[in-house]
This record gives sequence, structure tokens and C-alpha cells, in this order.
Amino acid sequence: MSFADYTTQPNKTPQAYVDFERQGLSVTQENGKYFVLIDGNKEEIYPWDTVWTVKHRHTITTEKENTLCFDFLEEKIREESKKLIESIYADEVRQFLERMSAVVDEKGNRLVVRNGYHKSRTVQTACGNIEVTLPRVDDRKATEKFVSKILPPFVRKTPTVETLIAALYLAGVSSNKFQEALSSVFGEESKGFSPATIIRLTKDWAREFQEWKKRDLTGKEYVYVWADGVYVKSRLDGEKTCLLVIIGVGVDGKKELVAIEPGIRESTQSWREVLLDLKFRGLTKAPKLAICDGALGFQNAVDEIWGQMKIQRCWFHKTANILDKLPKSVQKKATQMIRDMHMADTRENALKAYDKFIETFGAKYERAVENLKKDKDDLFRFYDYPAEHWTHIRTSNPIESTFATVRLRHNSTKGNGTAKATEAMAFKLCQQAEKGWRRLKGFEKLELVVKDIKFENGELKEAA
Repeated sequence: MSFADYTTQPNKTPQAYVDFERQGLSVTQENGKYFVLIDGNKEEIYPWDTVWTVKHRHTITTEKENTLCFDFLEEKIREESKKLIESIYADEVRQFLERMSAVVDEKGNRLVVRNGYHKSRTVQTACGNIEVTLPRVDDRKATEKFVSKILPPFVRKTPTVETLIAALYLAGVSSNKFQEALSSVFGEESKGFSPATIIRLTKDWAREFQEWKKRDLTGKEYVYVWADGVYVKSRLDGEKTCLLVIIGVGVDGKKELVAIEPGIRESTQSWREVLLDLKFRGLTKAPKLAICDGALGFQNAVDEIWGQMKIQRCWFHKTANILDKLPKSVQKKATQMIRDMHMADTRENALKAYDKFIETFGAKYERAVENLKKDKDDLFRFYDYPAEHWTHIRTSNPIESTFATVRLRHNSTKGNGTAKATEAMAFKLCQQAEKGWRRLKGFEKLELVVKDIKFENGELKEAA
């Protein structure tokens, strides 16, 4: 029986009798439940929204489950997709033959003609496998070869499926688990998703990464940049790679990935090479502020390449560094006192909290206090910028949150095989994360920052 044979759309319960009996089915009622006799078997019927349907043993196993409905819809989608692909392909063949109509022999017979059909071909799409039968062209005498745009030779997966594979891999699905993960959608055809598919993808990403690193930056201008070094380890060669990452925000308030380069730890020379490369590719204007974790390598390179740029020390890293030098018994209290500094509404109140911390811990925990004091100017730099931007520029969180995804993927798959694959994967993860980055809060005031308009405690100096 078809899907229609199993469903009716009554407004009231008694109508179910009428509609099923119109189809030659006998409906009975037992203990408040309704049953219909189908192929000699008594099947229960039940209301699903406004539709009465049969809980058929082959397709529906749980009450009010809509599996039958969705299976029917998906099958119809695949049927229509098959017709559409074959129709468009046939149109491509017809147009090609029309273009080649002038290619004839001495008797005027066409030399470029249709030649039956290819062997049936299975295409893996987002809605499952679709088997298509496509016309074949005898183009041996043609001035050009026939190549379909909708379904080129040897293509077995649609771009959407390729994207799905990449997304699953980046999300942490190991390459040898793809067949298992996708078998419910593609069935036996999921054997086409082999580790070799991932190897090809990572090669494509590596090539894309190299091209991205050479892009022209002429005319680019970043107001703020976040810089940090992130360590990731490859599985096969055991190499621990330091990725030097820069994220920038333009005058429009949109964040974007500026640089991601492997370096030798976070050395001055490595950062110098990164900044010089950006400069030679067109990024000639220095950002107004750089947010970093306090690594001397970056700051020394900045002084040399972008000497006029100011530094904001990341409070997240600073807090971790200070707590590392305190016993656990006082860490909770110290954390709250540090928070009182960077969450104060004015620089004056922040400095009061700063002095209080030094007075409280200075006698017993000199190392922790010295760690705080050495970056005093850079820690409170954010008070010279619009208050709306404080939440963004107090820490290097844009990089930390982005690379949390990288670390998660590494933990789930025990890392990439090589350092090159690690770099390519990190690049793709950053690109994916970039799509979800939100515009800077209060981005309208970025133009004022570019023009060096002075702010005091987050407000325009004239209005402060």
C-alpha cells in the first residue's frame, strides 16, 4: 500500500471509520483503541496531530513517531532530485550537440552524436544516495570534449557532502570512523568515505593555507589586534608546534584572522618575521592597540616594526601568572581582588584596588606582587579607550576561545599526523570560527580611536 492508503485527515474521531472504510479497510474499537485490518494483520491506528495513521510494524515502532512521514518525504525528494539531475544533464548534452552540429563527414552526417547511456552512477548527496542514468556522447571527432558542469566525470559526492566530511573531521570525528558515522545516511555507499578522503582534504587545506598566507593586504587597517602563541602537538613526528596567531578588528568592527604562522616558540625573531611579512604584503599602518599575553618576543618585535603601537596586557594570562605564585589557601581571595582591578569603573578605582592587593600580599608573597607590578602601565591601558570596547580589549579571549576548538579536536583524535597537517587543520578551524565572530560592541567609536581622539575612563575626554 502507498503512504496515502495509511492516512486520513478527519476532524473528529468517528470520521476515521468512514475514511478507512472508503479504502476498503475495516475499523474496529477495543478498550478505547482503534484497529484496522491490513493484509490480514490487525494494526492499531492513532491520532498524529490532525492525521490518523497506522502504527505499521515495518515502519513505525513508537506511538506518535513520524518516521513513516519523513521516509516518504525523503524518498520523494530523492526521486525529484534524480529527475532534475538527469534533465539538466540531458539539456547540457543537447546544447553541446547543437554546438557541434557543424562537425560532419563528406556525406553531411553528423560526427558528434549521442551514443546510448552510461552505466548507472550513484551520487552521494545531503539527502542520501541518488542513482542516475546519464546519456553518453560520442565526441571523438569533436573540436572539444563534452564535460558536464552539473556532474563532471568521476564526481561521486556533491559539494555539500564534501563540506559535511570536512565539518565532521574538524569537529573531531577520526578519519577511520567516517564510514560508521555516515552509514545511516548513505548505507553501503559510505565505504567511499575512507581515510584517503581526509588525506586529500588536508592536502587541499594545506594548499589553501599557503595561498591565504600570500594574500594582498594593501589598504587593510586594523584598530585593535590580539596576538598570542598557541602550542599544538602532532602525533607522528611528536613535534610541538608553536602557532603565532594574530586576529584584528577593522574600523567596521568586524574581526578577522590576520596571521597564523608556525614559529620557534614565541621568540622575538619569529614574531619579527610575522610582522615584517604583514608589512611587506601591504599592512603598513600600525594598529592602535595590541592585546597580548606579555611574552617579550611579541613586544620586542612590536617595538622594532610598529614602535608607535601601544600594548594592553591580557588580564586572563596575568591572573593565571599571579595565582601560580600564591598558595591555594589565598587564591580565591586574590582572584576577587584582581577582578576588582580590571572591573573597576575608573582608573582611579582600579589603582586603589591595585594598591590594596600589593599591601595585602606584598609582605608574604613578594614574587606574586612583583609579577603584578612589572606590567602596571600596560594592564590599565584599556581605560584610554571607549568603555564599550573594554570587554573586548582586556583579554586575548578571541584567540583563546578560537583555539579551544583546536585543542578539543586534538584531544578527541590524539592530534594530527604531522606538523603541516596540524597547521592546515588549525587554519580551517579558525576560518570556520571566523564566520561566527560577532562585531565589536560599540564599533561606531572605532573611527574616533583611529583619529587618536582621547578617551578618559572610557569616555570622550571633553565630555569626561
